[in-house]
Amino acid sequence: MEEEEVIKVLDEGRQEEIESCTLSLLGKFLTCKSFNKKAATNTLKKAWGLEEGVQIMEVGLNLFLFKFKTEFEMERVFKEGPWTFNNLALMLCRWQKGMTARNVKFESMSLWVQIWEAPFDMVSSKVATEVRSRLGVVVKEEKRQKLEAQQLFMRVRVAIPISKPLRMEGFVARSDATRHWVKFKYERLLLFYHYCGLLGHELYHCASHYAVAKNSGEVECQYGYWLKAASSQNWSPTRNKSRNDEE
Repeated sequence: MEEEEVIKVLDEGRQEEIESCTLSLLGKFLTCKSFNKKAATNTLKKAWGLEEGVQIMEVGLNLFLFKFKTEFEMERVFKEGPWTFNNLALMLCRWQKGMTARNVKFESMSLWVQIWEAPFDMVSSKVATEVRSRLGVVVKEEKRQKLEAQQLFMRVRVAIPISKPLRMEGFVARSDATRHWVKFKYERLLLFYHYCGLLGHELYHCASHYAVAKNSGEVECQYGYWLKAASSQNWSPTRNKSRNDEE
């Protein structure tokens, strides 16, 4: 057979495999470290309540294929994340035709972001929409029902690029160019490095930290645990204050 010869394969006889892939997600843990893969997959099955309803296969280095029995369960798992194991976040993407272990890419992490300290008259869905579009790829905006909760912060779900540092703060501006400083907090924020602000990054894998430490010996970290937010469902002024005091 010549190398340039095209081997044509019809869809007939592959329907079971095609259907199985359409009910699949691909996943990768956001980490540079090794981990117990068997324990990780068992933990995910239990967390999803699908010990018999999902098939998990390792298809590459830290790359997993999750095959579900129903579209409902697949969508539930995809939308309810982020899912974790041992403080490691699981990135998920939908299967697409032509995907292989070599070309599948995980470029973002979906997180709920809280927007704090906006002026009362700017706490609105319009402002939330503008802010979330600057943080990453828009996923979802929370529709708040309680006025007292809405006055505390706005909340949006955003696919955060993992190649860029987390945003800590930013300006929002009115039509008259008046600017106001707002702060961002991230719910269920897991492993990130306090020097560079990158998700899934640690001291021993940070070239930037190494370069600065080598030249000056002292490194000041601009990020911290204060970027972690309490879940909006569990927020209370007393609890939030105690978290800040501890951090």
